[in-house]
Amino acid sequence: MSGAGWLLATVALYLAARRAHARLRTPLASPLLVAPAALVAALAAGHAGYDAYLRGGRWLLALLGPTTVAFALPLHRHRALLREQAAELGAAVLTGSVVAVASSLVLARALGLDPEVARSLAPRSITTPFAMLVARELGGAPALAAVCVILTALVGLVVGPALAAWLPLRSATSRGALLGMGAHGAGAARAMELGAVEGTAAALTMICAGLLLLLAAPGLRWLLHFAPW
Repeated sequence: MSGAGWLLATVALYLAARRAHARLRTPLASPLLVAPAALVAALAAGHAGYDAYLRGGRWLLALLGPTTVAFALPLHRHRALLREQAAELGAAVLTGSVVAVASSLVLARALGLDPEVARSLAPRSITTPFAMLVARELGGAPALAAVCVILTALVGLVVGPALAAWLPLRSATSRGALLGMGAHGAGAARAMELGAVEGTAAALTMICAGLLLLLAAPGLRWLLHFAPW
């Protein structure tokens, strides 16, 4: 199949998965899970590799940056509320980022993963454009980092709403921050469905976490030289 064919197949599978998810209303039918699984099956059946898919898929990859920037619109609309909740959101970003990176590296160490895999796993809790840049800075594989981000988002979409309902989160801002930090772009989209404030808080948390880890990447790379691998 040509690159254009894989591009059309990706869009068609996503739209079909989205309709199925709207009908079934279960996280297991999420387009983030169903569409990639169907694409992998199609690639395997057609004996096509990642490079063949990327000839068309790269156009979608190029849209990740503009998509992230588009989250600035609700941020501007609710800027007054965000200023009031700056301390709460800042604590969520800092705590969530430290816990995410530390837990990723501890897990990689416990499983005996290769150093390159560990460095690719470290930025799993930030959105894909940032994660790929951070992984490259750390000496990891950007493509593998993107896969880790998607898997993290899937887990966050399954666990996040239930966790938000279980925890005593009284404000819409805190619920949005939980989804934005736990499932980044997918979590922000889910938070938008809950409400404008939740979506805005999730978008800001996601963007700030990505910027924080991007700025911290050189220091983290230096620290990883002392990691026991």
